[in-house]
Amino acid sequence: MGDMDPVKLMKQEVGRAAAAQVKSGAIVGLGTGSTTAFAIQFIGERLAAGEITDIVGIPTSFQASVLAKKHGIPLTTLDEAPRIDIAIDGADEVDPQQNLIKGGGAAHTREKVVDGLAERFIVVVDSSKLVDKLGSTFALPVEVLPMAVAPVTRALEALGGTPELRMGVNKDGPVITDQGNMVLDVKIAGIDNPAELEKTINNIPGVLENGLFVGLTDEVL
Repeated sequence: MGDMDPVKLMKQEVGRAAAAQVKSGAIVGLGTGSTTAFAIQFIGERLAAGEITDIVGIPTSFQASVLAKKHGIPLTTLDEAPRIDIAIDGADEVDPQQNLIKGGGAAHTREKVVDGLAERFIVVVDSSKLVDKLGSTFALPVEVLPMAVAPVTRALEALGGTPELRMGVNKDGPVITDQGNMVLDVKIAGIDNPAELEKTINNIPGVLENGLFVGLTDEVL
């Protein structure tokens, strides 16, 4: 009975709680991942039931836009939307200060744009994602222009990281992001200063964005 899986139930409940915070007329940033998928489903159900009206979503990935369409949530773009009221997104790690590592799904660049613009950013996770220090269980994803993979790898090694090019599963060759770039997963044992590291990595030429989300989270469910 897959439905009795406690982690799945936790993800469902957290997704439901996040969807409950969406109000009529809201412009909603729709994140990526398994827990956020439940939130998108429940927002769609609330819309269909007439509990809320006039919702539009801004997806952070191809996955999010497919799910939103499936659950009847109309979509818009950042060009059209004057603001984002609330964004709901998952995380791969959450520290006690509510800083995050994201990017397990390779969508962290678009997620950071949307989540950073949102008036309220709600993070939905199951308890396995809570850590004392970022970098303890999850490698830090860094989105890189394909031509710059070698120099960026060397620069990350100079910072004390161990970068690995993310390879496709059931696909030959590297993972390509929705923007057409590659992802380096960087193992860094315990990140002492996430804010500093985020800036340092993003200043490496050829890096588009990394998965450290510092000071953006309003609430963790």
